[in-house]
Amino acid sequence: MPRYKVKVNDNFHYMDSRYCYEQGTYETAKEAIAACREIVDQSLEELQPRVSGEELYRMYVSFGDDPFIEVLGGSDDDAKFSAWSYAKERSRAISKHLGAPNPN
Repeated sequence: MPRYKVKVNDNFHYMDSRYCYEQGTYETAKEAIAACREIVDQSLEELQPRVSGEELYRMYVSFGDDPFIEVLGGSDDDAKFSAWSYAKERSRAISKHLGAPNPN
């Protein structure tokens, strides 16, 4: 039986449950976290003009998909995932890789 459910909020419609959907269920925390990372990476890719990491991150928190994990039947500290923290880290790496402008 799956133990982890990945759900996704829409940052553009913050706190509006009509824009939250279930992405899938997973047996392990590792699989659920990988699914969340993939969702954030896809959002960043869709938003990805050649901008600084800071600007890409600002675009993500305004318009990107915000996945989170629900642990079914209990709790699990290994299943903690912050989409915003991961997006901040990835935004920097993506802009650096693309040679985007980097403000001083």
